[in-house]
Parts: sequence; C-alpha cells; structure tokens
Amino acid sequence: MSRGWDPRVACGVALVLVFLCGAAAGALAMNSRLHALLHTYLHQPTFDTPAGRAINFEKLQKDLDLTPAQAEEMKSILADMWQYYRTVLSDSKNRVEQVLTPQQRIKFEHLLQQQR
Repeated sequence: MSRGWDPRVACGVALVLVFLCGAAAGALAMNSRLHALLHTYLHQPTFDTPAGRAINFEKLQKDLDLTPAQAEEMKSILADMWQYYRTVLSDSKNRVEQVLTPQQRIKFEHLLQQQR
C-alpha cells in the first residue's frame, strides 16, 4: 500500500511550480509588446519638465484641434500659468518650513523627495 505525498513536500512542490509559472509569465511579458507599452507609460516625463510640458501641449493641441494662432496664444498662457504654479509652490513650501522645527523640516523635505 503506498502512502500519498507528504503534505510538506506537496506544498513545497506547489510553491516551486507557482514561482516558476510566475517567472515564465514575467519573462514572456518582458519580451512582449506589453513591456514596451508599460515602459513608455511608466517612464513618461512629468508635467513639470520641459519634455513633459511639450508632450502635454501636443496632446492638448491635438484634442482641441487648435489653429496655429490659438496654439501660440495657448503656449503663452500656459507658460504664464506654469510660472504662477512654480511661484505658488515655492512660496507655500517656504511658509510651511517657517512653521516647522528644524527636525520637522528635515522630515518634510524627505517626504517631498519621496513624492517625486
């Protein structure tokens, strides 16, 4: 009469199989078009960089079907808005730092860097 599999061995084999299936799926995904799409999506420049602003402007121009004259005006308006945004962020950060203790400022700066 044969005994069945030892439950610990069966569990170990199942875990190894799950790991191997995950590794195989990951390898397939890395070599697929999905990887290229994910890479492009996840590594787009942020809107606060010149490249990011250019990409967002191109999308806005296309989505709104702007005329060349409208596009030039929009560039000027968005440049003003961007400058205003940067000023507000800088002023707000300075005001927050005035309220904090030196130790809290260090933690606050660390939190800001984590969000970037």
